[in-house]
This record gives sequence, structure tokens and C-alpha cells, in this order.
Amino acid sequence: MSDPFPQYSIAQARDQLAQLIHQAEQGTPVEITRRGKRVAIILSVEDFDRLSSNKGAFGKSLAEFRRRWGIEMLDLNPDEVFQDGRDRSPGREVAL
Repeated sequence: MSDPFPQYSIAQARDQLAQLIHQAEQGTPVEITRRGKRVAIILSVEDFDRLSSNKGAFGKSLAEFRRRWGIEMLDLNPDEVFQDGRDRSPGREVAL
């Protein structure tokens, strides 16, 4: 499987920093590697703000999701959706 973002070694990044920052500003994060291992990612301020600003706001995000997609209008039964899905049967017999 190939990496989803372009990769540059630290030496390459040093030589092409302005270009890599421009790439990140355009919406393509850039991975920086040391000896072939990922060590850092350059990303746009918008991406950074989006990723770091909503930590701990799950309830707010859930309420926005429900409002946006009209979840209340789907007439879901929470007992059916959140029922315990484990199989409680004793299982099959095994000859020892």
C-alpha cells in the first residue's frame, strides 16, 4: 500500500521547504521522513485548526450531526439500534 501523502526526507525538505509549504497550503499534507520512517507532517493552518480545535466536543459534534442530517425524523427505535448484539447461545458441542 502506498502512502497517501508525498514523502520527503529531512534533507529534501530542507532544500524544498518553500515548495512543500505551498503544497500544504493548497491542501496536500507532506510527510517528512528520517531514515525512511515518518517523523513529521507539514499541513495547512486550516487543517491544523480543524484537527485541533474540536477536541473534547463530542456532544456538540453529535448534536450538529443530528441536526444536519435530521436523525430525529428517521423514527429509529434506540432499543433496536443499541441492543446487545452478542450471541448468548451456549455454542456448539466439542468432542474432547
